[in-house]
Amino acid sequence: MAAPEPAPVISVRGATAALGARPVLRGVDLTVHHGEVVALLGANGSGKSTAVRSVIGQVPLTGGRIELFGTEQKRFRDWARVGYVPQRTTAASGVPATVREVVSAGRLARRRFGWTTKGDRAAVERAMELVGLADRAKDSVTALSGGQHQRVLIARALASEPDLLIMDEPMAGVDLGSQEILAATLREQVAEGASVLLVLHELGALEPLIDRAVVLRDGCVVHDGPPPEALGQHALPGHDHVHPHAADEPLRTGLLT
Repeated sequence: MAAPEPAPVISVRGATAALGARPVLRGVDLTVHHGEVVALLGANGSGKSTAVRSVIGQVPLTGGRIELFGTEQKRFRDWARVGYVPQRTTAASGVPATVREVVSAGRLARRRFGWTTKGDRAAVERAMELVGLADRAKDSVTALSGGQHQRVLIARALASEPDLLIMDEPMAGVDLGSQEILAATLREQVAEGASVLLVLHELGALEPLIDRAVVLRDGCVVHDGPPPEALGQHALPGHDHVHPHAADEPLRTGLLT
């Protein structure tokens, strides 16, 4: 008898959510299987960021159900298995810190009794190496460009050695060189068996990695399958949000969609 298939890494069923009095998710179904790379696409205001923030528990549902690795989200405790890269934030959040210190924060969920182990240090070094910032480990994050900030945040998520990576617009405001590094980093993570959920406005350098696309419109899923051919390397129809891809673009906190 064949072994049963493992539960999906992410299973969202009939999810509804609101920001204030405004409904944002209207019965969303979303599944990510083991080793799968899923792009969550849609124009501004479609509910993409709200959907991923509901998965990690930052936005409560008003209806529906979410499971992570086969466990109901409300009972899920093994958050070290989940690496999250938020949308358009700075790595230091106003607090002076080095690249290594920020990346090391990604190991907190893995530590026992607060002790830093040899394994912790090795994971941090590898994460910085993966995103091409090992030579900047002692530098303050305030000295980094926008693209480098994003790479620090991704390294912080990778430091926990997650089974699932959730990334909210990882390419926004990132220069071409950093985009290529991030694509190579994700390719390596997927090769090692990680599952990935990406919020994107455009596929760009990540297009070859995408297994499936889920497109939201007005809080509803309107497509779940191969990336729409009409997208190609271009932004979604109705996308009116400009992301200048400059290395030293000032980082800003974007509005939740």
